Amino acid sequence: MTAHILRARGLTRRFVAHKPLFGAPSVVQAVNGVDLDIVEGETFAIVGESGCGKSTLARLLSHLIEASEGTVVYDGRDISALTGAELRDLRREMQFIFQDPFSSLNPRMTVGALIGEPLRIHRIGTAPERRAKVAELLGKVGLRPEHADRYPHEFSGGQRQRIGIARALATAPRVVIGDEPVSALDVSIQAQVVNILEDLKDEFGLTLIVIAHDLAVIRHIADRVAVMYLGEIVELGDAAEVFAAPRHPYTEALLSAIPIPATGARKVQTKIEGDPPNPISPPPGCRFHTRCPYVQDVCRTDRPRLADIGGGRQAACHFARDLSLDGIRTDDRPRPAAVADRFARYSAARAGMTANAQHQARQTEE
Repeated sequence: MTAHILRARGLTRRFVAHKPLFGAPSVVQAVNGVDLDIVEGETFAIVGESGCGKSTLARLLSHLIEASEGTVVYDGRDISALTGAELRDLRREMQFIFQDPFSSLNPRMTVGALIGEPLRIHRIGTAPERRAKVAELLGKVGLRPEHADRYPHEFSGGQRQRIGIARALATAPRVVIGDEPVSALDVSIQAQVVNILEDLKDEFGLTLIVIAHDLAVIRHIADRVAVMYLGEIVELGDAAEVFAAPRHPYTEALLSAIPIPATGARKVQTKIEGDPPNPISPPPGCRFHTRCPYVQDVCRTDRPRLADIGGGRQAACHFARDLSLDGIRTDDRPRPAAVADRFARYSAARAGMTANAQHQARQTEE
């Protein structure tokens, strides 16, 4: 039986956008009736364009903000109403990596103090043990133990995000949620950070939830993916299957925006016109019908529910079983020798840095 570490049922979050002196306030439906089951040990991705509600959903799952309706169950326990010491205990097992690596780090604290703060708050280890743990974590993310004495402004964006990852791992959590953890970084640095996340997930046995709008990143790391549009999940399934054969027109449009450096990787680019509807007053029926190239009359009046379409796939579309949508063909060809060599040298260099950091950490402890 599959073990679900995190479950959401009917998860809804509304924000008051404008409250006039007289009359009803304007309410934004940021997340609307989301149901999720996240399997322990998997990498689960939540994708969608900006403003679809994916970051709000991430904060709801980690109880950083409270839900207007619905429940979140972590490891069999409803966490929706946790406060005080119980909420602090939850933080130890569920950590967050924020999108902006600079604003999420206190500029007045050294890197060592930043990474060691969760250990101090949760009273993990003695002072020497915490210093050794900080040195070990820095090595895990490709930094050196002496970096612990520096301040965040002395690092590049990629290095700061590595510091954020090290801090998230300090308490040995079971779940790590990354809110667009590489979107603020250069493409070359993105690859390094993504590889670090993958390696650490395997090493620590993490359940990784990644929020992103860059589907090229998600294609590389995710086991399953949920596609969000205007506060609702419109498709959910195995990442490889969703990329190869999408079942919702919005997923097809998102995949069509990924640049593919290979002839014949897709048939034709799918374009959607216009902007997403106003979340204060979403359209009736299917929320995507105002932009959908396959829209029919029923789409304008009847709202499709996220339904099982077989093979572990779910889609919120009246014609999910009938439409033949274009995905991205997987390229199974081996990497060119030069590229494979570059990846091998990078992995070896990072392994060497990690071994050196662990050696220095042992010396510090002694």
